[in-house]
Amino acid sequence: MSSSWTFKQNKVFEDALAKYDKDAPDFFQNVAREVGDGKSVEDVKKHFAELVKDVDEIHTNGASSNSNNNTKGVSSRGGSSDGQRPWYLKTQ
Repeated sequence: MSSSWTFKQNKVFEDALAKYDKDAPDFFQNVAREVGDGKSVEDVKKHFAELVKDVDEIHTNGASSNSNNNTKGVSSRGGSSDGQRPWYLKTQ
């Protein structure tokens, strides 16, 4: 199991999150297959949970309080000036 994620892996991870149906039973398997590089389904699930936690923290505390923290390489692409965000960056 590999715990560190490169910039490239994060980019592929984000693209795969947007590509696959989040409600599909094989969602995490599809994302893990896309990322490759030895990342398991469990690695992807843990990375996804970290992403959700980071986004929730940013949402709760405001982006400025997280300005010095790395958000696991998650980019702001996919968003727009009108506040539209990919589903995986929306908080519950």
